[in-house]
Amino acid sequence: MLKENLESVEERIQAACDRAGRKREEVTLIAVSKTKPVSMLQEAYDLGVRIFGENKVQEIRDKYEALPKDIEWHMIGHLQTNKVKYIVDKVKLIHSVDSLKLAETIEKEAEKHNCTADILLEVNVAEEESKFGLKTEEVLPLYDEIRQYSHINVRGLMTIAPFVDNPEKNRTIFADLHKLYVDIKEKNIDNDTVSILSMGMTNDYEVAIEEGATMVRIGTGIFGARDYSV
Repeated sequence: MLKENLESVEERIQAACDRAGRKREEVTLIAVSKTKPVSMLQEAYDLGVRIFGENKVQEIRDKYEALPKDIEWHMIGHLQTNKVKYIVDKVKLIHSVDSLKLAETIEKEAEKHNCTADILLEVNVAEEESKFGLKTEEVLPLYDEIRQYSHINVRGLMTIAPFVDNPEKNRTIFADLHKLYVDIKEKNIDNDTVSILSMGMTNDYEVAIEEGATMVRIGTGIFGARDYSV
């Protein structure tokens, strides 16, 4: 199942890139492995997957110890300040920074661990009450504050779009985030660290790619439906 799912996702990413006139290498696939057992991640690894996204700190810690060390781990879920210390030196990218308080904690812990943390600012473009993230107008002011830190690199933006029956309904959300991303890149003209736009999940990643996503986070499309009882 995993092999076929990965092949299907790959074909659809390529087709979306073709429609948008983009190169396939412009889009990074993150296999979202939250709640999935180590054995399933190992199977994906054996099929060539090297980038995994997790929602919970404890899962990253456990899986980090159990799986090969050339895996690139991404923290894509809400991150509490008191848990930053457990993963700051283990993850390649934190997708979900949405406050100055969290950024300050990441800065302190990265300094303690003698590392630099790459982060994305999470934007709640649709302003859904049930979701974390900055309002669009809060992004540039926070970016200006965080960019002064010496142990954090702001690499770009992330959003979790609403779950919709028709992916086209999310096109304007992805387009709006892309505009904001371009604004930040222009502010950062002398420095090319801002290069990531993480948007699009199993339900809508093709539209996200057409609107400029450089990372898509796909769980169900690769691993099948999650078991929420575990």
